[in-house]
Amino acid sequence: MARPAAAFLSPGVSLSLPAAGKPGVQAPRLDHATLAGRLTALSGAGAMAVLTLAFTVVREIQQRGEPVAWVLSGEQLFYPPDVRDSGVDCEAIVVVCVPDAGSIVRAAELLARSGAFGLVVLDLGARWQIPLPMQARLLQAAQRHDMVVLCLTGTPRTLPALGSLMSLRLETHRQPVADGQYRCEGVARTDKRYGPGWREGAVYAPPLGLC
Repeated sequence: MARPAAAFLSPGVSLSLPAAGKPGVQAPRLDHATLAGRLTALSGAGAMAVLTLAFTVVREIQQRGEPVAWVLSGEQLFYPPDVRDSGVDCEAIVVVCVPDAGSIVRAAELLARSGAFGLVVLDLGARWQIPLPMQARLLQAAQRHDMVVLCLTGTPRTLPALGSLMSLRLETHRQPVADGQYRCEGVARTDKRYGPGWREGAVYAPPLGLC
């Protein structure tokens, strides 16, 4: 079963702000240059902003000509028509469905170690921790293959991050703006490479199913 249409929005105008206090350093973004070779977590209550920003990364990786793998459990599949309308090639995403959250991490590790993908997404849901040995193996694969490993979670800011080897944790937000549109934004709460505080987001139109 797919998630409802409200889980994803069509993109509008990009709004990216650089990290403060780092003159001469390229501003971090939700792209391969910023995310490759590290473990990144996108977190936030509700699926909409998390999925919207995750597919911003998917689209950029696909534009680089690299394959994408998406690992999930249960019935949490994204809504393909909305994803397709955002410019993502759904047919080119390798979707792996497994029984539970623990299996997500094990399957993602195998995919990452294969070196066959430019992006591996772990759609973990709420309140899940990744054991340290698995974090280490995922990180090693990301560094070896210059790969993006992206963990999606509903873990709120008040709870611990997915693990100590998470190099970047972005907290996502969704706010209504004019004309029925929304602004989805990710704020770097932890960033071991660039420092916290930078943000990236955009104004999005709702999918056709909600118009």
